[in-house]
Amino acid sequence: MPYQHGNGYIFGTVYSVAYQYDDTLDSLIIDRLNTVDASLSFFNDTSVITKVNNNTPVNLSYDFIQVFKKAEYVSDATNGAFDITVAPLVNLWGFGFKGNCRQDVDTHLLDSIRQFVGYRKVRISCNRIVKSDPRAILDCSGIAKGYGADAVAALFDEKGIKNYMIEIGGEIVSKGVNDKKQPWKIGVIKPVDDSLSVTGELQTMLAVNDVCMATSGNYRRFYYKDGKKYAHTIDPITGCPVQHSILSATVIAPSCATADAFATAFMVMGLERTKKLLDEHTELMAYIIYAGKNGKNEVWLSPKMKTFICQ
Repeated sequence: MPYQHGNGYIFGTVYSVAYQYDDTLDSLIIDRLNTVDASLSFFNDTSVITKVNNNTPVNLSYDFIQVFKKAEYVSDATNGAFDITVAPLVNLWGFGFKGNCRQDVDTHLLDSIRQFVGYRKVRISCNRIVKSDPRAILDCSGIAKGYGADAVAALFDEKGIKNYMIEIGGEIVSKGVNDKKQPWKIGVIKPVDDSLSVTGELQTMLAVNDVCMATSGNYRRFYYKDGKKYAHTIDPITGCPVQHSILSATVIAPSCATADAFATAFMVMGLERTKKLLDEHTELMAYIIYAGKNGKNEVWLSPKMKTFICQ
């Protein structure tokens, strides 16, 4: 049976699929991704999440509810390091979709925004989002790509497909083997100062099958303070950029949405808190790239993660 290949654009990024099947499933894949987009896209003026953000009454879709509950679970597990209400703070510091990165902000403005940021300030009731402050804004970009990959994987499973790989913006679900009857090969990008995004240099290669994997990292966006390099990541609790050494977090988890959210959280938590959480959550594995004391990039990885590294 031949391997089919497809690619396109969704959630503000590119996706690609490879799967062993006797016919192309392009239209079904696009339909499934568009359904997720209609629930979760921050850029779609008619999406469920846009209506929630605009305080327009809307019945929540299945996809929205599933992602909201998963986000809530990861937020609880990480003590708020993952938070889908953090977007106003990210934009305030210029790390989001608006403006350039800033080194400081007005304290009063920061405090005023923090009043309506916090995942516990939004909840689901009677198939509607209830906000404790109407200014709260939801942004699922830290989990939506992973959920989209899971959604396509579910479609493939329904079709009985045994061998496939799905990638959406670097978030991956793989099953079985590739067309060479070997595990799927995935590169982990080296976090280097590459403002033009042209090098794509790899830190390592992973050989995976039956794996859900996601990477979070600010590969080309750093700032320096007191001679140390930090990634541009906002702590939802403090409202300020984190000051720790993690530059990239790659996570393997039972679902890609879970991996996506935890990878985002680990960028906030730092290495020691991440290690502690991984000790408690044995269903997760991680490959962490961080800036060492000598300024060079170093790697820490879960023991079980070593089995995936190509020799």
